Amino acid sequence: MHKDDQMTPNERLDAFMTGKPMDRMLSIPVVVSMSGQAAGMTHKEKRSSALNEANAQVACYERFGNDLTIIDYGLHGVGAAVGSVMNDPEDDVPAIMKYALEDLKDVDQLEMSRLELKNDKKLQLHIEATKILIDKVGHEVPTGVLITGPFTAASSIYKVENLLRATRKDPEKLHELIQFCTEGLKKIYREFIKAGAMILMCDPIASGTILHRKQYLDFVLPYTIDLINDIHDAGGMVCYHICGDTTAIVGDMVTSGCDMLSIDNRVDLAYTKEMVGDQVPILGNVDPVEILYLGTRKDVDSAVKTCIQKAYDSPKGYILASGCDLNGKVPLENIDQFMASARKYGKWPLDPKNFR
Repeated sequence: MHKDDQMTPNERLDAFMTGKPMDRMLSIPVVVSMSGQAAGMTHKEKRSSALNEANAQVACYERFGNDLTIIDYGLHGVGAAVGSVMNDPEDDVPAIMKYALEDLKDVDQLEMSRLELKNDKKLQLHIEATKILIDKVGHEVPTGVLITGPFTAASSIYKVENLLRATRKDPEKLHELIQFCTEGLKKIYREFIKAGAMILMCDPIASGTILHRKQYLDFVLPYTIDLINDIHDAGGMVCYHICGDTTAIVGDMVTSGCDMLSIDNRVDLAYTKEMVGDQVPILGNVDPVEILYLGTRKDVDSAVKTCIQKAYDSPKGYILASGCDLNGKVPLENIDQFMASARKYGKWPLDPKNFR
């Protein structure tokens, strides 16, 4: 437990879910891509073994006292498993160099068996990392897995520009591809749930910055509902996040059945609270780039205070979080400040006088 806290994250989460008092507000800087920094590793070193991935998260928790450790299955795992070719940078997130599917008419040639745990070495690594992490710190802090949603999984198999074009030119085959991804993700999600992880579903290519609402309702939401139903059937909990501007679809996102809704910094917290705060807990949304990556500690303090001011009284509860995963060389001192400000302004019982 962090020296400045009076409760463990597990105790804090249990209090949050049951409406009991806490020492402070739940606070989650999404320390995934950059987590190796806290343990003195490059990104390649962090992702090279299950032990390294787990130890990077342990190092973050020991330094920051954040309320969730997060395993990084990522956005491209489905594509990589079925044949997309990734690069291998030393200190960055791997990117797709060649897509598994060049022509959408060949979608029926994709092999579902390649997504099974016994056949996917990377999935095996992440499951093992989950187990190591829970064994090391699970008695104090919950573990989640950052994992793709169905539409973004499709974009890891078939080039994004072609995927978007297919929403108009070949919707039938595109639906086949997204259905394939949905069924594959069910298998993958269930492995993580079995290992003890909460699901953090991230579907950035479904963003309102990219798709119109009608496209979201047609090509994203039905599959997300199906997937979340399966998560619940498996005994899991899911927090749903879409990057970018989702202002037009926050209400639709909640109809997915998600247990919590995470919003990007492009979406106003006060608006989200008004629209869906009486339906689900909301998470967000300190800017990961302008504030946490490029800003000063003073900027971080101000941004945390503003977020808490806007959403602390959300009817179903509010969790302070960064607007997205923290990538690149984020100054660790800014994450220290994020948590220090959370302890200052989010101290229980919440008093609006502290952040006005």
